[in-house]
Amino acid sequence: MLWLSPWMRPLARVHVEALRRRNVEVLLVTSDQHPESDSARDYEIVLDPRVRTASTWAPTAAAWWRIRQWRPSVVVTEIVRDPRWIALAGLAPRVELVHDDREHDPDERRPRFEQAVFDRWGARAKATVAFSDHVAAALRGRPDVRRTPVHTVPLTSDLDQALVPAPEPAAARRDFVLVGRLNPYKNIDVVLEAWRAHTAGRYWRGDELVLLGDGDALPAMLPKHVVHRAGGYRYRDVVSTIAAAKGSVALYRRASQSGVQVLSMQLGVTPIVSPVGALPEFQPPGCDPIGIDDVDGLIASFDRLADPEVAARDGADAAQHYADGFTADHAAGRLLDVLLDVVVAAS
Repeated sequence: MLWLSPWMRPLARVHVEALRRRNVEVLLVTSDQHPESDSARDYEIVLDPRVRTASTWAPTAAAWWRIRQWRPSVVVTEIVRDPRWIALAGLAPRVELVHDDREHDPDERRPRFEQAVFDRWGARAKATVAFSDHVAAALRGRPDVRRTPVHTVPLTSDLDQALVPAPEPAAARRDFVLVGRLNPYKNIDVVLEAWRAHTAGRYWRGDELVLLGDGDALPAMLPKHVVHRAGGYRYRDVVSTIAAAKGSVALYRRASQSGVQVLSMQLGVTPIVSPVGALPEFQPPGCDPIGIDDVDGLIASFDRLADPEVAARDGADAAQHYADGFTADHAAGRLLDVLLDVVVAAS
């Protein structure tokens, strides 16, 4: 099979390697655009997706020739925005992966010409895969999906399981984290209001709220006991910080689903989420979502998880929940069923 994923390289690798463990031959075409990018693996072709840069055309043509020789029986496409990659996909039956039912913020809106081209192309897929029941239901009326069957596959983490550290004991638990693009949909003003109240109350244990990433939703002056680690990051730089946290805040105002949520569970950290999108769908049992403007509810969650024994126990439950239904092997098994159905139907 051929997998085209210019923007989701770490997650595509996780999926591809899980499929390869099931004896599926996979060629991944991707790019160096993701912060986790490194040297190409033996199953990867790495291209530059900047269509207006002349130097990118010769490698794209070479990739087309290699793929033609590869002769895939099925193609997976994921957030493809370069028209040349339509040619890379060729005429083999295609499965489209869709992560979000709508954009998080205006920066994600596609130009109209791009939307028109790729909506028509998406509509020609033999199947669409979503990563939550929420997104699957929301997609059914979209023009790029309307005529295709929609399947749900578990959303797995893009962190290779081999890089997951041992669970942190209660004695090592400290701080809360908020990870990713720090833009308005992350609801940071409400989070900071609740954090101020928590640190002023009797349940605060000296923790900090650690903000990891860049964005435009931060105030000029952060409250006390809030630390911002700006800039892009590699997982090797932040995994130990997240894994030792008492809780991971994903109280989003707008979301389809959250890779941070499943990453946190994988690392044995309780995600604190809102009832938006598929966030409740993924949440461990007993960890109820908190309303997007429920400051008191968020304070109560901070107060409860401030106890390191509670944080370690709930984190272990979150890790077990991930292991029971969200691992790469769970996702690969379901995805392989969809791919085989498409191949059989096309034969």
